[in-house]
Amino acid sequence: MQQVYACDPERIRGRRVAEEESAFRSCFQRDRDRIIHSSAFRRLKHKTQVFVEHEGDFYRTRLTHSIEVAQVARTIAGALGLNTDLTEAVALAHDLGHTPFGHTGEDALHALMAPYGGFDHNAQTIRIVTSLERHYAEFDGLNLTWETLEGIAKHNGPVTGDLPYALAEYDALHDLELHTHASAEAQVAALADDVAYNNHDIHDGLRAGLFSEDEIAELPVIGAAYAEVDRLYPELGAYRRRHEALRRVFGAMVSDVIDTSRAALDRADCADAQAIRELGRPVIAFSPVMTDYIRALRDFLFHKMYRAPSVMEQRARVTTVVNDLFPLYLQRSELLPRRWQAEIEAARDETDLARLVADYIAGMTDRFALQQHARLFGVDILHDAT
Repeated sequence: MQQVYACDPERIRGRRVAEEESAFRSCFQRDRDRIIHSSAFRRLKHKTQVFVEHEGDFYRTRLTHSIEVAQVARTIAGALGLNTDLTEAVALAHDLGHTPFGHTGEDALHALMAPYGGFDHNAQTIRIVTSLERHYAEFDGLNLTWETLEGIAKHNGPVTGDLPYALAEYDALHDLELHTHASAEAQVAALADDVAYNNHDIHDGLRAGLFSEDEIAELPVIGAAYAEVDRLYPELGAYRRRHEALRRVFGAMVSDVIDTSRAALDRADCADAQAIRELGRPVIAFSPVMTDYIRALRDFLFHKMYRAPSVMEQRARVTTVVNDLFPLYLQRSELLPRRWQAEIEAARDETDLARLVADYIAGMTDRFALQQHARLFGVDILHDAT
């Protein structure tokens, strides 16, 4: 049963451009479907999660990660009586603004964009869904509901201080109330992201040989999960043993969020979704014990995986790709596709041009960025000897 504090599709704040709603889908289902059918969503299949996309078929990409986040988010939202369609829409959209090469590409592009307002992947997501997707006759972007846009913009909490330019520009046109928390649905999407990437990074790190099962079994929740599997299935093969243990870790995180958040929602006693936003604190959270475990896991993954020598070597190589492409496109904007030329000609100054170049590079997949770099610089950055 949907709770009173859930976002009600019959009481939305509307879309920036008014349009007739579907007779067969709620407004949040329609938002979700527009996100799934967007060009930016399709490109996520060839964008890095941790490992560069070409390194193996089994590693997560931004697309598989987003699908996993959406599955976890729907489960949590359903258990808490929230609107699962809005939760899923925010979860599916949350990484649309990521550059090629994951956070490595984002760090490089942010540094290059420092003179022009910086770069932030979350703000870039708003830019994509409100402007850069251009398929509809009556508007740029996807014309999502206010509730979905709000959830994308601040699912990680209020956005205050100096706003990224891509977010500031849109917020000036369509106030997303960035100073408040987002709906409970968007908060669920944020924690589902934590659940998904912590768990799948363990899987991917083990598959890549960056650490062993004996090492991760020293972490409290993981160690207990392996011990339970060994007790129940003492003769289980190694691969099934791993899966059985890690699915228990996954389940423990999800159960913890549901139990902790249900208690927090009961204490808050909010009468509607707006009361959730104005509460001044998040209502979706892990317990203190699980928070400590996740902190230990992140520290482990940071040292053993994200800063592993092989990963750092690839990070350095793909940083070179972004560092080379950006100034070249800025100096020779005629190299950008023909359909970008009208906007390039309309650019008022170097800042406008730099932001167009950032849009173009941020939209690249890993493989396209590597192909363009090889074509323009004559170097296979991942394979050529240096």
